[in-house]
Amino acid sequence: MNAVNPLPKTDRRFISGNEAVARGAWEAGCRVAAAYPGTPSTEILEYASLLPEMYSEWSINEKVSLEVAVGASLAGSRALCAMKHVGLNVASDALMTQTLIGVTGGLVIAVADDVGLSSSQNEQDSRFWGRFAHVPVLEPADAQEAYEQTKFAFELSEKFSTPVILRLTTRICHVKGVVTPGERVDTIHAQGFEKNPKRFVMTPANAKHRIPLMYEREVELQKYSETCQLNILKEGDDKRVGFVTSGPAYMHILEAYPDAPVLKLGMSYPVPMEQIRAFASQVDQLVVAEEVEPILETEIKAAGIEVLGKDILPRIGELAPQVLRPAIGKLLGEKVVAEATPAAVEIKIPAVKLDPPSGINLFPRPPTMCVACPHLGIYYCLSKIRNTSISGDIGCYTLGAGHPWNALDTTISMGASMGVAHGLDKGRVEADENKRVVAVIGDSTFMHMGMQGLLNITYNRGNVTILLLDNRAVGMTGGQYNPASGRDIHGEESMRVDFRKLCEALGVKPERIHEVNPYELPTLFKALREEVKVNDTSVIITDQPCVLVDFYGAQPAFTVDEKKCTGCKNCLDIGCPAIHVTRRETVVKANGKEKDLAFVNIDTGACTGCDLCPKTCAPDAIIPMADFVRQ
Repeated sequence: MNAVNPLPKTDRRFISGNEAVARGAWEAGCRVAAAYPGTPSTEILEYASLLPEMYSEWSINEKVSLEVAVGASLAGSRALCAMKHVGLNVASDALMTQTLIGVTGGLVIAVADDVGLSSSQNEQDSRFWGRFAHVPVLEPADAQEAYEQTKFAFELSEKFSTPVILRLTTRICHVKGVVTPGERVDTIHAQGFEKNPKRFVMTPANAKHRIPLMYEREVELQKYSETCQLNILKEGDDKRVGFVTSGPAYMHILEAYPDAPVLKLGMSYPVPMEQIRAFASQVDQLVVAEEVEPILETEIKAAGIEVLGKDILPRIGELAPQVLRPAIGKLLGEKVVAEATPAAVEIKIPAVKLDPPSGINLFPRPPTMCVACPHLGIYYCLSKIRNTSISGDIGCYTLGAGHPWNALDTTISMGASMGVAHGLDKGRVEADENKRVVAVIGDSTFMHMGMQGLLNITYNRGNVTILLLDNRAVGMTGGQYNPASGRDIHGEESMRVDFRKLCEALGVKPERIHEVNPYELPTLFKALREEVKVNDTSVIITDQPCVLVDFYGAQPAFTVDEKKCTGCKNCLDIGCPAIHVTRRETVVKANGKEKDLAFVNIDTGACTGCDLCPKTCAPDAIIPMADFVRQ
């Protein structure tokens, strides 16, 4: 729960870029902040919700969050919306019209690119949206700049009546730095919302008159970028290479080549081309260091300026000093010393090599679900059902594709499990004639983009079994609330969506909707096995909360009676991280075949007593822990 507290007076703080953005927006007089959680941007709204005098909300998706911010802007208030990079794909429909309308109160869109793919399905460069939507792009290099540029972005937005994209990366969002904040200035446009259909109602007749204004604005922004205070020239004595850069790559260059001259673009779109041209004449070779796509490089080359970029630097991942030094050293004809490169370039799971005496070599830990996660039993059951095609979605349940469940066949984007499942059903060939199609989606993702897909399935008479995993939270990003939680961003009671009624309203027959406790494995398995055999759209709703929410009710832990454990390994198929293998054996059965055994124990400090694993244990070796006291 994020309670709103009085804000301390100004002082120096050690904060992350996300917190700096929230603070900068608050000081700029922002009155409305909206977002859908997504790593690495989630904490912007979590911090914003702690600040007084600024309304904050978790919107149901990024498009809605932008629409909320647009409405606030048109009403005369400064507004912020935040999202991760893929979220701007969702919000782009609103963005591409908003760029024609312009703003009243300043409108800032903070977009966090997951450079290096720490937790995303792809790696995108949101700077493209600046060119596409004809709006300025700002790029801070550290937390202090994230704070300062957020404030500046509101001023720029109102100066040119345009949304402003604040492009962040994971390095900015999550790394902390010292920030010196200031005071809030409450800025509103007293006239509020003024009706102006020719501007705000984008019928074709009105929109075509706004497009020339958008291009005129872009020309003015182009002129402004040449003198913008955010574009800084750092002098350097070693002029063999001069760098043009933006964002955190600037910090990497300072570390790798402290004596090189650098033109740092805090406002990277529109590009200050004449400033770059003048800089190029001062150095022997010009190199663009940008994460991720060669956007600046392409435009600089198109302007007739000789420059190097992605022909010597990688196109994926961060441009860390370990990446820069070998590439630039080779360019300069220097002896290149091999350095460890960031794992983002190529992720390899090291071979298991245990060294018990020293304890140095650690067992690799692949991503998995939480202890007692209500999704564990679902994937356990799905893994036992054969002849299925299972489309998954974005969220914790994506992990169902991994060991030991291996129970997902596709994961594309938010809400795509519905459409993909429908396509698998309608596009099936003879070889898949008898295959059952299952779609898996979480509560928040269903409301984000899944509802439309379900309506499409029912309207077109699809044959899909849908598992709607209602854990009452956005679990993947830390358990934020949504309309399934019955609580708002501050933890206060709110409406709670009734998924049974919602699915029925979207066209699912009442008899084909089931609500099941995912910890009751026999009931869950029975419902799933029966519904996949039905030639109709059906929905199985699971109804237990995420273990990360504060109203999750933990029970006394379980333990293993080692005298009864037969090493059958059935409990491991649940995939609970609290179950540990303590000993392995290979035995020869009466028929001469070998059988591997694994004897286990349970981390009682982590176990929440969800009662899943005892249901898999035939010899009843998993038992409640006597005299258990939860700490």
